[in-house]
Amino acid sequence: MATETSEPHEPSSSSSSSTTKNPLVLHLLEKLSSCSTLIASGDEKSVAELVDFIDSVSDSAVSNHGDSDEQGNAVEVLSETHKFLLSPLLDQAVIDALSFELPKAVSKFAGLSNECLRIADSIIDFFIENCSPRDMLPILCEALDSWNGMVHAYDYVAPLLSGISKVLLAIQRRHFEQVKVAVPVILNVLKAVCSEFSARDTECMNLFIRALGIADSIRAICAKLEGRVLEKLRDVLGSYILQIMALLSLVSGCEIPRCLPLVSRLSEFFPFCGLSYLGLITGSDVDEMTRTFVAEEEDDYMRCLSYIKHGAAISVIWGHISVNVARAAGGDVSAVKDEILSNQTERWQAVGMLKHIFSFVDFPWELKKHAIDFLLCITDGNIARNCIDEDTDCSIYMPNLYAALQAITMVIMYTPDTVLRKNAFEALKRVLADIPTSQRFEIFQALITNSMSSPMTALLLDLVRSDLYKEGFQRTATGKDEEKQANKTAPLWVARALELVELVFRPPKGGPPSFPEHGDAVLAALNLYRFILMTESAGKTNYTGVLSKKNLEKAFNEWLLPLRALVAGIMAENKDDHDPLVMDTVCSLNPIELVLYRCIELVEDKLKHPA
Repeated sequence: MATETSEPHEPSSSSSSSTTKNPLVLHLLEKLSSCSTLIASGDEKSVAELVDFIDSVSDSAVSNHGDSDEQGNAVEVLSETHKFLLSPLLDQAVIDALSFELPKAVSKFAGLSNECLRIADSIIDFFIENCSPRDMLPILCEALDSWNGMVHAYDYVAPLLSGISKVLLAIQRRHFEQVKVAVPVILNVLKAVCSEFSARDTECMNLFIRALGIADSIRAICAKLEGRVLEKLRDVLGSYILQIMALLSLVSGCEIPRCLPLVSRLSEFFPFCGLSYLGLITGSDVDEMTRTFVAEEEDDYMRCLSYIKHGAAISVIWGHISVNVARAAGGDVSAVKDEILSNQTERWQAVGMLKHIFSFVDFPWELKKHAIDFLLCITDGNIARNCIDEDTDCSIYMPNLYAALQAITMVIMYTPDTVLRKNAFEALKRVLADIPTSQRFEIFQALITNSMSSPMTALLLDLVRSDLYKEGFQRTATGKDEEKQANKTAPLWVARALELVELVFRPPKGGPPSFPEHGDAVLAALNLYRFILMTESAGKTNYTGVLSKKNLEKAFNEWLLPLRALVAGIMAENKDDHDPLVMDTVCSLNPIELVLYRCIELVEDKLKHPA
């Protein structure tokens, strides 16, 4: 046994077995022995040569993954390296010198086989046990940060993550500072390598399990602390968990049953970190958790948490999906829904948090479907309407509400799921209805102005028409004797409804609108204008100013006549063209032409016979 363990230091003694040894292994043993001798004499250049040799073996094995000889070489080289390190005769100076380079080198073998991963883990464990933990943490973090450009980088990352989880437990002082330095490196690398994953990759789940091991280590460290340092470290842990939750949902969310056990494990940290479902879905817990780092101007730390709000919102959706996940988080999703239903401010906050799910292009549609379902639950028809306070000022929530509504429109436009599209449209209507009428106009105006889709613009204009009827025009039936009261109670934004029509007829970037791409929006705008004109005429009111001579002339000269000339020109130009695409364009103009001429007739009649 002594002869076997001393073999790396005496390569000449192995000559008798040279006929049975792999030539690569013999070459490795020579380099290991050389390293041992030269490092002891103060020369560390041989370490670089050793690493270059080991890298050449791993590169060759990765490039020839189907070659059994290459894979066998990789296992042998790793095994002999591990045996060399375990020699009781090895000097500590040699161990320390090799600890700077070998963790990175052996991690490159991890994706070749389970055996290579096991040996790589063992080698890193050896350095953690035999070197200073405070030295090993930056070494492992630097190795972790060197993933860029590697093939199957997630395999390389795996043993280093496990190493960090173990070395954190071995550190005896300044725990918070050490953890806060390591967490950004870990999260940035995880975020980057996750782009390589397929939702069904086994490596995906294994990597998140190892990342979860780091969370377990941080929680164990917390048991050693107290006071403000403990609170800050729990905030670090909570933010780490939410970022991991977002990343897991991003790459594996379409495989919901497969993800549930790991999501439950992540959710178990919420009570320890002081996170509740209500605080997560309204964002209050996230704001409280990150306030310390913002106050301390920890920009580097905050940059690694780019998905923390996504993680907070999706955590609640996972609880909505699975009662077991909710139980693990110590939460009651039904109670949270009831609380939000009865509190308008919390509803606005929740909608603002859910936008992070709807607007994130890479989140799976399956999770967005459950998020829309949750949104429908917290804006449930009758209960929600009974809780609306028209006098509440939602100005501070307007940017988030607008962004959420815009994100919902993206779901409506791009989802391949018909049911999700229908439910998202219903959610859009409910969120709009929950905004006080005095501030709803700005939301509609912003959505229509920034809409890049003619069909979506048409849907929004139809909602405006519906709102005009429900919120104001239904009062016109009160009759002439009650006209003053009707005028008094009409919503303020009704008077600006014509501005929304003008956004289509005279686009901010110049008009008139082009065809056929804006056909849906133009038809909806014509229908809205006709509705306003006819309803104001029938009710003998003028809330919108549509019946004033100035506005009638503006509509006639600036909106309708230019549009008629454009439509007539396109129809005349293409009347004899039988190309299918041209015929489709002409056919799409027919309903526009009918409504357009009806609007022109109504305006001409009002100009000839003013009220």
